Amino acid sequence: MTQTRRLQIVLALNICMIVGLSTVGFSSHSLGVLAAGGDYLLDSSAIIFGLSAIYIRNRNGEQSRATVIAALLNVFLLLIITITVTVEAINRLRTHAPHIHALPVLLVSAIAAAVMAIGAFILEGDEAEDDLHMRSVLLDTVADAVSAGAIAVTAAIILITKRFFWADSVVAILISIAIGYQALLLLRDVLRDLKK
Repeated sequence: MTQTRRLQIVLALNICMIVGLSTVGFSSHSLGVLAAGGDYLLDSSAIIFGLSAIYIRNRNGEQSRATVIAALLNVFLLLIITITVTVEAINRLRTHAPHIHALPVLLVSAIAAAVMAIGAFILEGDEAEDDLHMRSVLLDTVADAVSAGAIAVTAAIILITKRFFWADSVVAILISIAIGYQALLLLRDVLRDLKK
């Protein structure tokens, strides 16, 4: 399967999850789910950048830096969502964590984890190791699957105990830190590649 086809499939999966996560996030008051939805929205933008970059690369030859620039744009989008979610989560922890409707959060997060795991499987391939943009999209997709799993576990705890609503904000911060760290590692690789 070509890079373009893989990215198109993962883009379609992301768009489906954005609709589901946004709907459940707003109705359940879950910052974790809204953060995941925002992350998927930014990931979709990164995939669109990547599809454009692949088109430019294929038209101009292998020497084009379009995919490296797409990876750089993806890094900045990841850092923006990381900062935004962290600030909102800290504000919620300082004031008062809203009541979280845990059952829909648990269901949509479990579905999102499964869908993104499938997306990561689709993206994985030999070229993912060499192409920085493909690697960045694969990294995003794996992070999305792990994040959704963490949100599902938190929702299960809230559902069982009917307490610990603040845990949703804590999980959002932890997810943001993990994504931000991976984004910085990717930024290092991108800058090194741009210097060549």
